[in-house]
Amino acid sequence: MRRPAPIEFDTARLRLRVWRDADRAPFAALNADPQVMAFFPAPIDREASDASIDAWQAQFVERGWSNWAAARRDSGDFIGFVGLSVPRRALRFSPCVEIGWRLARAHWGLGFATEAALGALRVGFEQLSLPEIVSFTALGNRRSRAVMERIGMQDASEDFDHPGVSVGHPLRRHCLYRLSRAAWAARQP
Repeated sequence: MRRPAPIEFDTARLRLRVWRDADRAPFAALNADPQVMAFFPAPIDREASDASIDAWQAQFVERGWSNWAAARRDSGDFIGFVGLSVPRRALRFSPCVEIGWRLARAHWGLGFATEAALGALRVGFEQLSLPEIVSFTALGNRRSRAVMERIGMQDASEDFDHPGVSVGHPLRRHCLYRLSRAAWAARQP
């Protein structure tokens, strides 16, 4: 069976691409930043950070898409990731494809997450013909929820306890956002 070529794409200011070894150190630094990881149970160490990259690289080989490394087109600087993934834990709304992002703090507030996420939605709906894309985060993560709303996702009013977060942890309760291919298409010019 022939494997698909990895999908890469550009937005106005960003290059969304497969991962490079040079991305490992800045990604580990981003994952160790307590502010970046404020809505995760804990910062992630270098070993776990590298394991994420390894898993995503394998997904690019297997299916042609995953979480893309995001780099600025003007400087080539790695800023984080934006991408599409199949959650590894079974969730109440599985099977699904999730859109997600994580950017280094120096690149917050510049519209990069929204810009790249809109590009990822285009890939998901136009190239992959996904019927729906979801996103979820801890209830208090207003920044990510704002990005979800800016890219056209709707709060599904289906809050849930994330199985990857321990019982009693303040971040266990998550909100679910959804966007159907039809709703996305209706928003296109």
